Formats: sequence, C-alpha cells, structure tokens
Amino acid sequence: MKIAITGAAGFVGSNLVRRLAARGDELALLDDLSHGSLDNLEGLDLARHRFVEGNILVPADLDTAFAGAEVVIHLAAGKIPRYGDALDTLVTNGEGGLEVLRAAVRNGVRRVVLASTSDCYGRNPDVPFSEESVSVIGSPHVRRWSYAISKMFEEQALFAFRERHGLEGVALRLFGGYGPRQNVTWWGGPQSVFIGQALRGEELEVHGTGAQTRSFTYVDDMVEGFVRAVDTKDADGRMLNLGNSREITILDLARLVWRLVRDDEPRVRLVPLATFGRYEDVQRRIPEQTLCEQVLGFRPAVPLEEGLPRTIEWQREAMRRAGTLP
Repeated sequence: MKIAITGAAGFVGSNLVRRLAARGDELALLDDLSHGSLDNLEGLDLARHRFVEGNILVPADLDTAFAGAEVVIHLAAGKIPRYGDALDTLVTNGEGGLEVLRAAVRNGVRRVVLASTSDCYGRNPDVPFSEESVSVIGSPHVRRWSYAISKMFEEQALFAFRERHGLEGVALRLFGGYGPRQNVTWWGGPQSVFIGQALRGEELEVHGTGAQTRSFTYVDDMVEGFVRAVDTKDADGRMLNLGNSREITILDLARLVWRLVRDDEPRVRLVPLATFGRYEDVQRRIPEQTLCEQVLGFRPAVPLEEGLPRTIEWQREAMRRAGTLP
C-alpha cells in the first residue's frame, strides 16, 4: 500500500514508519523538522521510501508527498501552547488540517487517518471518557484551550470532507503517548522530563499539585492502533479513543520514574500553575476502550512497568549521544 505520513520524523511517526516499512508498504514521509529529527528515521531505506522536507501549510509540499498515495496518516500538529503562541497552534492544526484534507482530495487519496487528542474532552469530570462524552472547554481567555479547539475543528473538518467528497476518515483521540524516540522536553510530556531529571539526579518538577491523573499509552500500542485504523474497513467514519485505561497521578508517575532510575528517595518540587500565566489543567483524563476494541479488534495493553524501563533506556542513550547526561 502507498501511504503518506505527515509528521513522519516525530515521535509516533518515526515508530509507525518502521512498522509500516517492515510490512512492505511504500511510504512518503513529510516533516518540516521543527520538532522531528532525521535521526529518528535512521536506517530507513530511502531508496524505497521518499522523505519530503516540507510544511503542511504549503500545498505544493503536500502534493509532492501525497502523489499516488492511497492513505494519508496526519500526525503533524501544534501542541498545547504552555510555553508558546496560541495562534501558532490554531494555524498549524486548523489551517494545516484543512490543507491536508484539500490535498488528499486533489490527489485522489482514499482514506485519511487523523491523530487527534484526548484534550478534546476538556474539563469534563465524568471519566472514563467514551466517544460520546461531551466536550467541556474552559474560558476563551485561557490559551491552552486553543489546542483542544483546533483538534476538534480538524475532526469536524475530516468528517465534513467525508460527507462532501466521499473521503474515508478515521479520527483517533490519543491518550498520553510515550516510548522510544519521544521528545525529551515538555513537548514530549511529563514522563520525558521526569526521566531526564531523574537521570541527572535533579528534582522532579511537578506542575500544580500533582494530584491530577492521566493515562499513558506505550508507543507500540499506539502504532498498532494506527495500523488497524488504516486497514479496518469498518473504521471509516469513526472517532475512536486510543489509550491505556490505567489511571495514575502525575506525582505518582514522577515517583515511579525516579524509582526505576535511582535507588535513593525521590526529590520532588511542585511548580504552581500560576507560573505559566492564566492556565487551567485537567484533573482526570481516562479513556473508555470498548468501541476501539469492537472496531479495531485490540486494546492497548503494555503497562507502565514494562514500557517505562524501555523508554528510560532509550532516553539514557539519547541523552548520552546528545551530551546532556553527565
């Protein structure tokens, strides 16, 4: 199968690329390398697979990548603007998402699989979230919600293009991905930062009280979900949760990472959310997995006690190569 992937040199993208290449798919890989890295694609046969350094906001770049593709997997995205600009997030996901869908139609793509986010459920207190759970979005004066709103827009655009143009569409709401090739800054999530701080013997910086809970999904489970969303006919027209259902507080996650890295007592420093301006956090975010299991035929299963040690060893070596580990 000919598959084009946006954000292919990023975390999920580079792991997914290896899985698809191993099964014989022909891949076109689009990335602007703003957060991804060519190092993540090391060892890939670029004689068989094409890499396009380009941006999803540039139609010509999309046409170059999408030419001849049967399926597009859209991973490129702007994230929660905790440190950055909300407008960048809105433009990347909103305008960029539309450009991806327009290019898919222009190039005769059959199906688009969209990486969406559990952040779309917002502040809804009723967990676990099913795919029919309502979105509870906070104040428009809090820039974090630009991410959720922009991804909700992408989902609606995907299904609108399906209705108008007959483009098959699958949206996957992802819950807390982690694993090898994750970004080692806050862009990659709290586990990335905790691992780096523990490896250096630094205090673990926990934002807020640490009582907020999340679920974390090992990247191999995420990759399996994307592969099945590509292959499963009945996934067309679906929005599905893709995530592990185990709930853990951020404080307990920090302590678990420390114990997996070091033998001494964890050292934790709480960082008030006010540090980031007017910011709202979500207290709980847990997926209901039934529909994903029914449609795609699998349930993410790698526990933190298996996934974190693999991730720690990868990050240890990555930090050594980068010269950031004493």
